[in-house]
Amino acid sequence: MQGVIKSFDPTTGDGVIVCDADLVEYELAPNALEGSIFRMLRQGQRIVFSLDENRYATQIRLGSEVDMGTPKFLQ
Repeated sequence: MQGVIKSFDPTTGDGVIVCDADLVEYELAPNALEGSIFRMLRQGQRIVFSLDENRYATQIRLGSEVDMGTPKFLQ
């Protein structure tokens, strides 16, 4: 899934992502940034993410051109 960071608090790690596909808001999982290149997120930043079994956003990462659906790179 891909979306945009709506809010992020670097002190607590709490944040909200708005999904591009359906505009649903998902809270970040407590460990969402573990193992990623991110140490913090900024409002408006585009990311690719997954949902865990509790519907929290996790596995935050930068998208490739294929992930983001860039027409020239679709396969």
